[in-house]
Amino acid sequence: MSDSPTPTPTSTSISSTHPPKPTLLYTFIRWLAGVLLRLIYRCERFGHQDVPASGAMLFACNHQSYLDPPMVSTMTSREVQFIARSGLFSFKPFAWLITNLNSIPLRDDGGDVAAIKEIIKRLDEDKAVLIFPEGSRSENGALGEFKRGVALLVKRAKCPVLPVALEGSFDAWPKGSAPRFFGKRVAIRYGTPIPYDELMKDGPDAALLRLAREIETMRMGLREYLRKKSGGAYPAAGPGDSPRADLAPALAAAASAT
Repeated sequence: MSDSPTPTPTSTSISSTHPPKPTLLYTFIRWLAGVLLRLIYRCERFGHQDVPASGAMLFACNHQSYLDPPMVSTMTSREVQFIARSGLFSFKPFAWLITNLNSIPLRDDGGDVAAIKEIIKRLDEDKAVLIFPEGSRSENGALGEFKRGVALLVKRAKCPVLPVALEGSFDAWPKGSAPRFFGKRVAIRYGTPIPYDELMKDGPDAALLRLAREIETMRMGLREYLRKKSGGAYPAAGPGDSPRADLAPALAAAASAT
């Protein structure tokens, strides 16, 4: 991506301007998805009231299932831009639909200069773009390693990053399986935006580690919450019960300090 022109940096402050209203199609689909998530999966949300209403922003979220993009977008009033694998655009009617739902096609290898330019363009327009730093859905519900390309995108974007965590969607729709419509619960928490300069002050590796730590802390909290709500029955015991190995010491230290 070094041969692409450097985009005009977006502001690290939250804009006071109001972005255009979402299209009727986006508004309707978001409303419908929100109703279904609440009815079928009893989706609960936390921190949504503190999501900035405007300004360029990257939403960085863990990725457990196909439910994640609609969960992130329906549980906040903020319009969200999505990144979708280019293969999803091969069927023209579906391509039309997801294009009109703010999706940006990205090649599976991730080395897509055109997609990166489009992401930066939308951030320059003060929009919010959802990214999944793991790059693909979790195999077992646990948090995976973050792709290094995420740090490059953050460096190019120069905008705040909002950590987002969700839990329960892996059990509701595991990778490689059909969705499960009964007896499942999901929850999502929006964190606090991290200004670009603060996030990147110690370098890209430290930035990715901080994002992972904040997302994992929220995810583990949501997992505990769902267990209490279900009398310990859900989510099912599994790898998701333990934090990512490299994050465990920091999470343990934070827990002991509270």
